[in-house]
Amino acid sequence: MDIILIPGLWLDASSWTEVAAHLERAGHTVHPLTMPGVGASAADSSEIGMSDWVDAAAAAVDRVGAPVVVVGHSGGGNVAWGVTDARPAAVARTVFVDTVPPPSGSGISEFEVVDGVVPFPGWDHFPAEDVDDLDDATRTRTAGLTRSVPARVPTDPIELRSDARFGVPVTLLMGGMDQETLESELDQWGPYAEEFRAIDDVEVVRIGSGHWPQFSVPDRLATLIDAAVTRS
Repeated sequence: MDIILIPGLWLDASSWTEVAAHLERAGHTVHPLTMPGVGASAADSSEIGMSDWVDAAAAAVDRVGAPVVVVGHSGGGNVAWGVTDARPAAVARTVFVDTVPPPSGSGISEFEVVDGVVPFPGWDHFPAEDVDDLDDATRTRTAGLTRSVPARVPTDPIELRSDARFGVPVTLLMGGMDQETLESELDQWGPYAEEFRAIDDVEVVRIGSGHWPQFSVPDRLATLIDAAVTRS
């Protein structure tokens, strides 16, 4: 299967290196993406928003041709769902890595803008449960991989137009939550719960990791992606 790998904020295609190697050994063809404007100055990225990221990922799907599996980590899940909405007939399954399908009109989150871009805020910015499985060596190595993102991208609302997205099978690979826990949490998330429950075929699988399993448990993450792809 062809697999499109979409990174979250501050990361590029290289963040998938270990996962991609495992998936290739399993016989898949992987296409890790670097999104527009990552690492660019404000002068070169100020006009880039979420719709540009979705368009770039949709173009990758078009280059590959159907069917593809689309994987999105964290904020990249918004992009993955946008692609699913834009190309539902081409996507065999959408896989979310420690994130959930966003409802139309929602953004990723808000982060400090510095010199017209959003830099990586550092590992200490995040809750302990997100980063406790990243040891000091991993934090140092992976912090060096991070790059700024365009200022608009984290807060730009995703625009979803086609109910056909709900017919695409979905796998949620959640760091610390199983399906029962996630559904209990979703009861407090309003439109996110409605989006999740509108999906015809959805499964939730607990990874047993923090928020960046591609760094802490890449082989386990790849095995779970492979299992989801196989079910497609």
